[in-house]
Amino acid sequence: MLSIVPRNWLIYIGAIAIFLVIAAAAGLALFFSPLLTHYVAGDAFRQSLENETARGLHFPRGRYSAIRRTGPWTAQSEGFLASDGEKAMKSIAARGITAKFNPWAVFVRRWELDEVHVQSGDVEVQIYEHKPELVLSTPWFSIFLPNRVVLKRIESEASNVTWQLRGERAGFFGTHLLVTPNGPDFEYRADGGMLKMALVPDLYLRRAHLLITKTLLTIYDVDLAPDGQGNGTLRGEGRAGIGEDKSVNFSANFDRLPIGAWVPSIWKGHFTGYAAGAVHWTGKNPQLESSSGEGSMRIRDAKIDNLPFLEKLAAIAQKKSLAHLQLNDCSLDWEWRYPKIDVKNIAVEEKGKFRIQGAISIDGDSLGGSIQLGVTREYLEWLPNPEEIFTREQHGYLWTTVHLSGTVHAPQQDLSPRVVDLFKESPSAFLGLFLRELGAWLKNIFLEGRAPASP
Repeated sequence: MLSIVPRNWLIYIGAIAIFLVIAAAAGLALFFSPLLTHYVAGDAFRQSLENETARGLHFPRGRYSAIRRTGPWTAQSEGFLASDGEKAMKSIAARGITAKFNPWAVFVRRWELDEVHVQSGDVEVQIYEHKPELVLSTPWFSIFLPNRVVLKRIESEASNVTWQLRGERAGFFGTHLLVTPNGPDFEYRADGGMLKMALVPDLYLRRAHLLITKTLLTIYDVDLAPDGQGNGTLRGEGRAGIGEDKSVNFSANFDRLPIGAWVPSIWKGHFTGYAAGAVHWTGKNPQLESSSGEGSMRIRDAKIDNLPFLEKLAAIAQKKSLAHLQLNDCSLDWEWRYPKIDVKNIAVEEKGKFRIQGAISIDGDSLGGSIQLGVTREYLEWLPNPEEIFTREQHGYLWTTVHLSGTVHAPQQDLSPRVVDLFKESPSAFLGLFLRELGAWLKNIFLEGRAPASP
């Protein structure tokens, strides 16, 4: 009796093995069958795949180009289009799609794509209001069909991931994109390509790593560079709520960042150097109107050359070196709580010439604050009785306080009127005639910040 039991077990195991072999053979026969090839290339399969893809990506509908089978478990399509997205993706256009299908996942009720490769594509993202998804009724026979789609890896050689910023198209262009699942959500890794935005110069993308869930966008790391040679860096990390909580918290630091492309247009080509510092931005939502934060910046190897107002000052003071400044110190801190910005701890100095320190405030368009201006006696020789304006001496400089007012578009200060009044007190008629012209120059130089017309 005892000898029968092992024999029965061997029979059962053998039967199971034979069944698995037959099932596998049947499966292989199915996947190599011309009938399956015809089905994959047909409209019914394409429409089914369109519906599943659109539903998985939260589009109302999608459209694949003709699908052709290229192997037992692979297929290709020239492209996929979808628009009017209901969640993070507003639209998508993928070109040159190749997919590898895992046939055995059907037995655990999954449509599983091990690899999806996209030659190029365009994705537009958007901020959206999270809403609970509707649970749709399904027919009774659905219990025998795969009930979810699993994507193990999506890779695109050159993608454009864009969004709208202040009415203009912005985003990462020509980037290599890799998408992998993280539980029910997806992680995104990108490298290469460029970031183009209206508010900043073009930046090269070294790498980016993000996770998008139903309620949160997490930026683990984004690393940008000002050029393709790797000079300088700008790195950031943070999070943004995309559910009921829309709060934003983002930090960035930068180093060896050439400032030439960041300065106002009138300074381009005249102001050079390398910036280092940090920025922290928070807000109850992504809107600028709800933002606040702080930051700091220091510029190394700062040089200012051939600005028109510096050239005029050099001519007036008869000091050619004023037209070419090489700053030993150039730094500041700032805080903002929209719409007010406070710029403090300002320090600008070229030793042996001048030093500026103080604070400026901008509230909307209004300008305020005061700065301390120190100039060496050598560079005040052109000014009669400079001690009447520069009333104190410290650390090798003669100092005066300059008060700022007006607006950012029409700034005003109280230094140039005092300089003009000081010239008017000169007893020399010739000097008075000369300084009437000089007063007009000074008004343009100090008040309007532009080169005066020739007298």
